[in-house]
Amino acid sequence: MKVCAHSANAESTKWGNTVTSSAPQASQPAENPPRPRRRLTAAARRSSILAAARRAFTESGDMSGTTIKVIAEHSGISEGVIYRHFESKDQLFYEAVVEPLKEAVDDLVAATAAIDRERPLTPELQLKTMTGLYRQLISTLEEILPLLGLVLFGDPQVARRFYQENFVVAMDRLAEAWREVEDRYGFPFESPDISARAVFGIAFVLALESHHNRGFDRHRAVSLISEGTVRGFFPAIEPARKRN
Repeated sequence: MKVCAHSANAESTKWGNTVTSSAPQASQPAENPPRPRRRLTAAARRSSILAAARRAFTESGDMSGTTIKVIAEHSGISEGVIYRHFESKDQLFYEAVVEPLKEAVDDLVAATAAIDRERPLTPELQLKTMTGLYRQLISTLEEILPLLGLVLFGDPQVARRFYQENFVVAMDRLAEAWREVEDRYGFPFESPDISARAVFGIAFVLALESHHNRGFDRHRAVSLISEGTVRGFFPAIEPARKRN
């Protein structure tokens, strides 16, 4: 008896035996190729390098012992890419400390300038703004504390340059923003420069407490010091006195 070819080749499970059909199987579609990695813009790449540099310098606690190679490893890029954005390790270290501080002060100055844009300034709004200022400044200083220690208490010439070109500028910008607000309400602000330096000093100490004291209640400290700063450094605001 003849057996049809298709019967012999068909899959059968009779008596528990399985015979696989020899018919050609449909080809499986190829998997989608991986998408190419999105290239960072120059600004984004620079920012990522600075973030990696902060991690590397913080972990080593030593500017001299942290090489460009180590920073490149933290960044996941080659040393050549770093040198396309920064001339030297010194410049990289310097900007790794400066960038967060400058960004924080930019935000604080902008917030101060716009504090009474939508409605006149009240004591309550003044206190709320000062509280936000302390929170942001303390967080920023705590982030860069290890690097601040290296730059401010290391080489005296580097420390002097950093302080004058960055800390002094930051404090003076904040003082000028405060002066402009007080002028809009007809209050003479005799020493905003000293007030700004006092606020930076307080924020620096509270950043140290937050970093080194596990039992430190930052929320309570910020609330108390914000109220004390507004009452002690600033004249009482009367919303009706705002000048158009």
